[in-house]
Amino acid sequence: MPVTRESPMPRLSPRRPADLDGPERALYDAVTGGPRAQGPQLFPLVDADGGLRGPFEAMLRSPAVGGPLQALGVALRYGSSLAPRVREMAVLAVAAAWDSAFEREAHEAVGRHVGLTEDELAALRDGAVPALADPVERAALDLTRALLAGGRLADADYEALAGVLGERQVFELSTLVGYYATLALQMRLFATC
Repeated sequence: MPVTRESPMPRLSPRRPADLDGPERALYDAVTGGPRAQGPQLFPLVDADGGLRGPFEAMLRSPAVGGPLQALGVALRYGSSLAPRVREMAVLAVAAAWDSAFEREAHEAVGRHVGLTEDELAALRDGAVPALADPVERAALDLTRALLAGGRLADADYEALAGVLGERQVFELSTLVGYYATLALQMRLFATC
């Protein structure tokens, strides 16, 4: 069977809160009542019928896997040492690499909130590198782009980037890139974006 890359319609039937079993409802509540739902709502987590948007709808199919996956996202967004601008530039670089509409929509809103300019957002949307004076931001975006290109770095390049970022941020950034790439892949597969 030939494989095509486009899907005109979502492949998952929307799950409404009233239809969820115990573990599914616990996951739904973790997404809609956790840190993502606190503070200013920069993008909607649910649709008009209360169903989860973006990657969270697919997570309901397996709460045993979806729960830890969404918890990883919470840890990366709210518990990592990455500066908010660094984090959002990395997410938007993943969104551009995967052409992920939901990640772009959601994280451009967050990016504006944390101080990314329209010029920086436009460059990231186009898969380009914005003009960055901050050496940490530049190193983080260089590492992100290297990870998106397959993750192979010469020892000297790794040492230079780790020298600016530190091992903790290199680990967190590599995890963030993998996490958002996973979400982009799942949204593409299930056509939920």
